[in-house]
Amino acid sequence: MRRSARPNVINVQSTFAGREILLTGGGGFLGKVVLGLLLDRYPEVGRVHVLLRRSRGRSAEQRFAEDVLGSPALRPLLEGGGRERFAERVRVWEGDASDPLCGLDPAALPGVSLIIHCAGLVEFFPPVDEALKANVEATENVADLAEALGAALTHISTCYVAGRADGLIEEDEPIEGFYPRRMGEDDRAFDAAAELAILRERVAEMTDGGVRRDRRALEQLTRLGRERAERWGWVNAYTYTKSLAEQTLVARRGLRKTIVRPAIVESARRFPFPGWVEGGRTAAPLVLMALSGMRDWPARPDLALEIVPVDLIAAGILIASALLLEGAADPVYHLASADVNPYPMEPLLALLAEEARRRNPKGFRGAPRLLDGPGYERATQRAKQRAETLEKLFQTWGRRLQGAGLPGSKALSARAVEMRKLGLQASFREDVIDQYLPFVLENAYVFEAANIRRGVGLLSAADREKLAWDPETIDWPRYWREQQIAGVLEWVQPETVRDWSFQI
Repeated sequence: MRRSARPNVINVQSTFAGREILLTGGGGFLGKVVLGLLLDRYPEVGRVHVLLRRSRGRSAEQRFAEDVLGSPALRPLLEGGGRERFAERVRVWEGDASDPLCGLDPAALPGVSLIIHCAGLVEFFPPVDEALKANVEATENVADLAEALGAALTHISTCYVAGRADGLIEEDEPIEGFYPRRMGEDDRAFDAAAELAILRERVAEMTDGGVRRDRRALEQLTRLGRERAERWGWVNAYTYTKSLAEQTLVARRGLRKTIVRPAIVESARRFPFPGWVEGGRTAAPLVLMALSGMRDWPARPDLALEIVPVDLIAAGILIASALLLEGAADPVYHLASADVNPYPMEPLLALLAEEARRRNPKGFRGAPRLLDGPGYERATQRAKQRAETLEKLFQTWGRRLQGAGLPGSKALSARAVEMRKLGLQASFREDVIDQYLPFVLENAYVFEAANIRRGVGLLSAADREKLAWDPETIDWPRYWREQQIAGVLEWVQPETVRDWSFQI
């Protein structure tokens, strides 16, 4: 969709000056960067209200102090005695987006004119009731709160609501009634309200109305999410429930809103500092498996991962929010990179293999092999069978040497353990890769990101510098070496690293 009448120049500083803004998901990777970037670039903002839920016996205030203020992402803002000034511009509210009105009293927030909704469950295949609660019901509650406050709403979704698709994904695809297998505009097979009713009924049956969530129920709920997503063409329960959330949102005609869809959010390019990343992000397993010597990859050589640094995503969210407040926002913003600066899988995997050899010259030396699905399955089965055969062989000869009183049994036992690890590694990699097949093999996504570029063109020169949206300038080999790989190895939790690879 193209708008004809827009203001000539938007001054974001003036737009945000004195504004009261509510942020959900402020304790997450993206939310912390949004919060930090907003307060760093626009200290004139009135106040940022951060919604956090109580967790594991910690109050929202404790979580904010430990998880947010204690995060490296906020370190640049807090250095030099800035902690007190930072605290003056932020108010923490204890509540939960999955509760009605997020557990808040709208009367206590009379000045809030914008909600940025970053909270959600970013897990591919959780029990579907959890995804429903975090991604759909929470969005409905946030929208109720926005309507009660008369506030605008910037809703953070994902580009991958597109589901199974190849080629260019446009930003003006109709949202209501959308499902990935849709056969044209006249196809009205999908109705979000009806789908949610079915989903809730099935969840109630599996949990005895929410009373029972034992192991069997959790397995059924996880399977239900997979089945409903696959039925309509979404690649996992996460994208399925995020699309349902979008569809419930656009049905609210009177709500001022925009939907921001990031692609794959990864290590920071510049803010808060190059390489900042938190937790096992989407690309982290690929990095760690590659550095451990993985050679066989199910991947299309020309397919480009839609990676975007987290600070660019945060900038895009703030740009879209400012445009929304000025009445100049598009309904949807894709925050992606491949439409202007693709980096295909073949050179990416070659770069990762080169880094693996550089870090471990005596280890993996072969070039990566890009295989189709069946080829990867055969290669994985061969690796597991070879490890199993060698494990049994070493165990057998170790017992024989031990029985004969000959030396060498301990060495063979150690080799058997190594083979056991290799077999487990192959199985683990297979399970992990299975979740990534839609993004590296099955679907060559290219997300149109014209709306954000046009929005940037409306900003003042100073704002374009403060909120840099410039994926076309990224030197991908340098980014992967200096930000992504370095960031994953530095900031992804050590136990996560151990989980992804036995050899690092």
